[in-house]
Amino acid sequence: MYMRTLLFVALAGLALQPLAQGGEEADAIVGTWVTGGGKSRVEITKARDRYYGKITWLKEPKYPAEDHEAGKEKRDRENPDQSKRERPILGLGLLNGFEYEGKNTWSKGTIYDPENGKTYKCKMTLRNPKTLHVRGYVGISLIGRTTVWHRYEGSKEEKNDKGAGKEAPGREGKGDRLGKGDKAGKGKGSGKKE
Repeated sequence: MYMRTLLFVALAGLALQPLAQGGEEADAIVGTWVTGGGKSRVEITKARDRYYGKITWLKEPKYPAEDHEAGKEKRDRENPDQSKRERPILGLGLLNGFEYEGKNTWSKGTIYDPENGKTYKCKMTLRNPKTLHVRGYVGISLIGRTTVWHRYEGSKEEKNDKGAGKEAPGREGKGDRLGKGDKAGKGKGSGKKE
């Protein structure tokens, strides 16, 4: 009887192992990503089996000198909904409702582009633990644009450069770096579509 119980427990553990690994694999995108061109960082999080992302850092948080709003904090001024145009870009949610479909791919979500105020269907593919391909499209995935994001790990220059960049409120000093011993997606960290 004891051997039968032991065998059952061992077989049950083996049967459930792929389910546990699937959950870990699905969470591999959780963390901080640097968007193409290094203009921003997006923190991807999970809530109720769906994935979301918000801007947590901007290389240039204020409008440049040639802009009619020079020196002011960037806001969502291109949003088609006039009531949302005063929202700050820093902290803005831009990835919404992604589901893990397997094979390192997340789909059925949308991405918002604050530079033009448009929302696109989106698919994300993790090419390796440090590289995420983000494809925004209209209609079908063939008609769209892919940007490459890189997992944020911090830099010495950034630590010493106190004037450039700004973090979203509540993110200061939160340790957004993926530690050497952390698994991809298990450390803290952020990316945005350009």
